[in-house]
Amino acid sequence: MGYPDHLRTQVDIYLADVQFAHDGDLAGLTEAMRYSLLAPGKRIRPVLALATALAVGHDPREVMPLAAALELIHTYSLIHDDLPAMDDDDLRRGRATCHVEFGENVAILAGDALYAEALRHIVVHQGGDPADLLAAIGRLAAATGVDGMVGGQYLDVKELAPAGPDGLRRLHALKTGRLIAASVQCVLELFPAGEPETIMFGRFASELGVLFQIVDDILDVTGTDAALGKPSGSDARHGKRTYVSEHGLERARELATASHEAAQAALHGAAPAGAPELEQITDFIYTRTS
Repeated sequence: MGYPDHLRTQVDIYLADVQFAHDGDLAGLTEAMRYSLLAPGKRIRPVLALATALAVGHDPREVMPLAAALELIHTYSLIHDDLPAMDDDDLRRGRATCHVEFGENVAILAGDALYAEALRHIVVHQGGDPADLLAAIGRLAAATGVDGMVGGQYLDVKELAPAGPDGLRRLHALKTGRLIAASVQCVLELFPAGEPETIMFGRFASELGVLFQIVDDILDVTGTDAALGKPSGSDARHGKRTYVSEHGLERARELATASHEAAQAALHGAAPAGAPELEQITDFIYTRTS
């Protein structure tokens, strides 16, 4: 089915126009922010938001500020993930990582600033009923905080996730899955749907996050630096728990297939008339090679 590149193009055009500080003495900071933000990528999280808007009958441009904020937050997480104190990687999206290009101190500040600017961008630019907008911001904050992305990173670096498949799933549900899920669920906060649809979209979003991580773990073993745009084999070098390290490559592939089927089934339940862009993203995540 391909990928909804028309939505990605809209995101790229919008991100290129996002402005930060105008003071000349802050130019180095904004350069570092934009260096990482505008690096080539599939923009899966913002594209998910736009595709979800389409699936519930809205113009995707209505949620573009939210979509942009999702990419700002994702970029902040990548900058911090790559730092020497974390994964210590020197390649991201096919170019030198932010701390390699601008220094570790500036990279930390660029990540901090991107998170703050993401929230500011939603408050200033995202339309919607104030109560719905507040709910969306709350969900996004929760997905990226202690009970979300940052909490998952903590469990990872301190090796605190319980042993076994449930512990591994929880680790990655927090670390990776909750922001992916929020890309769908925040749109539903802005455009409240009926309870059955909301529940099924929630199941779809959660399963999509799991699918993304399983495939990511597989690619870390089977991919190349050139194809991935980042160092392959990084998880093994750092002794990280992955679906491949716990289950083996072939079983991880089986789990990816099962997760893909579960995501498809949930999406069909949420949008029985069809949601072609979300279907495209689901299939892309399952079959991606980079």
